[in-house]
Amino acid sequence: MESGRAVLLIADIGGYTDYMSSHRMSLAHAEVNTARMLEKMIDAAPDFDLIEIEGDAAFLSRQADEGDSDAAIAEILQAAASMHRAFHLERQYVAANLCPCAGCKGAADLKLKFVAHIGDVAIQTIRERIKLVGIDVILVHRLLKNPVGIPEYVLLSEELYRTGEESLPDPVHEVSPELEGFGTVHAYFVDVGDLDGSPPSLPAPSWPGRLGRTGAALGLGLPYMIGLRRTRRAASAQ
Repeated sequence: MESGRAVLLIADIGGYTDYMSSHRMSLAHAEVNTARMLEKMIDAAPDFDLIEIEGDAAFLSRQADEGDSDAAIAEILQAAASMHRAFHLERQYVAANLCPCAGCKGAADLKLKFVAHIGDVAIQTIRERIKLVGIDVILVHRLLKNPVGIPEYVLLSEELYRTGEESLPDPVHEVSPELEGFGTVHAYFVDVGDLDGSPPSLPAPSWPGRLGRTGAALGLGLPYMIGLRRTRRAASAQ
């Protein structure tokens, strides 16, 4: 098992639980649409490796080379801003298709938040899949449970924050969540909208584009509707 230091980043879609309606068509379309949004987000952060899709979140990482820790925050903020723009663009296209189900129209209510940390990890390869393990991997996931009061933000662990706090745009806010197994920790967050302004105003999707995306949603959702594939929720209930 290899080990090393890594920058850890989780992009988590907020509002996912309410979005995943129990109605079969809405649930199928919600899963298809979520997958499309996750794919666009991941593509927008090419400097990070995808470690795992965790339901409504993408867990990404990159090696933290010796001496470059001070650049980690700038890279995280750049990746977060790019992923945020990609998410909002795809979210708008999903919500603009002609399907009336909650899995399509409800996409407009989804938000995106990020948590990040830098620490030591062990690298496992199981059936050609890379897994990261270690106390720092647990910490970055525990940081998802926090008292931040805005829906879209980038939250940095204290250790990461201290590597380059001057890279953060004002205002920076501190929170001190009580985390299981860690006690009280300090973390710092900024509004994603403060990184490079609010998501740009986008032109309304064309009618051919809306029709095409509606057909894609219906076609991709069909295997779930007729039972050839199970949604993640149904599979986890088994």
